[in-house]
Amino acid sequence: MADATSPLLKEIFNDERLRHIAREAAAVCPGFDSEAFLRHAGKDLDGLGIMQRMRQVATSLHATLPGGFAANIDILRELAPRLDHSFAAIALSEYVALYGQEHFELSMQALADLTRHGSSEFAVRPFIARNTARSLAIMRTWAEDDNEHVRRLASEGCRPRLPWSFQLKDLVANPEPVAPILDALKRDPSLYVRKSVANHLNDITKDHPGWVIGKLRNWPLDDPRTAWVAKRALRTLIKNGDPQALELIGAGEAARVTIDGFAVTPASVALGERITIAARVTSAAKDAQRLVADYAIHYVKKKGDTSRKVFKLKEFDLGPGAACELAISQTIRDFTTRTHHPGRHRVELMVNGKVLAEAAFELDCPA
Repeated sequence: MADATSPLLKEIFNDERLRHIAREAAAVCPGFDSEAFLRHAGKDLDGLGIMQRMRQVATSLHATLPGGFAANIDILRELAPRLDHSFAAIALSEYVALYGQEHFELSMQALADLTRHGSSEFAVRPFIARNTARSLAIMRTWAEDDNEHVRRLASEGCRPRLPWSFQLKDLVANPEPVAPILDALKRDPSLYVRKSVANHLNDITKDHPGWVIGKLRNWPLDDPRTAWVAKRALRTLIKNGDPQALELIGAGEAARVTIDGFAVTPASVALGERITIAARVTSAAKDAQRLVADYAIHYVKKKGDTSRKVFKLKEFDLGPGAACELAISQTIRDFTTRTHHPGRHRVELMVNGKVLAEAAFELDCPA
């Protein structure tokens, strides 16, 4: 998911969109105070990030809608399909999260309705945190819904480490309560839903890798949809060389290969320039092998130590005596989550979880 501090993302809630929300709200609710809404929603807008702007829209709706909670929910249901951006519609679900805690059944139904127009994944989490068992029981029924957005919410909303939201500590500690939801969705016909299930399981691998491995071993991995979920769910464990995860995707044995010409070019780059990482992998086996190739860059930190980051390279089958050329390019540039520093950056090539070759490049950038 993109960084929530991105200046482009926060412009989803710019002045023009606030006016759009006000116009559409007035169209479905003649008593809506558009001017008051715009004053409230536009307050100090430049200094707010996207999630702060979204929440300010929700509080502004609360300040200006004329009815009580139940009546306002009916207005939001009419408003949601009229909004011109799905993330703008998330503000409507946020209204439910902020003001619907004492109206559990009505709020959960509203979130299932509103998620069809803008995901309720953030808004459902306060309900889960407050009453986990009761919330998950309803979300289990969502996993059987005809609408893919509702089915996705069943998984996405209870991810223990959902980006841009708070952690669900009880589910971080024990993922077992979400198992019925994940089981119900493991072969969902919608890729949108399956991505959520895979990301949910990948979250769990951060704390309970054995739990995920055990669950996937009991899933029908001969089903292409379930196999896709499993492979994506295991991506962090695979990049970390976990032998059980590699075994599940058929790459559990040590790679019987030779590596030639592993190099990073150019040997020295400036910030903003590209490097190319390349190698030739040749089989030394008498039968075919399933191979997973990754590479790791040891980024130099401000104090001179390094931080290792693993990237996917290629997953492939290699026949006896066959060879495969591997190559990938990457631009070395700063992100909000990573600032580069000058120095020697070591690069490793891993095949089936084992480091088989090393190279390096020198980065020249402002200290």
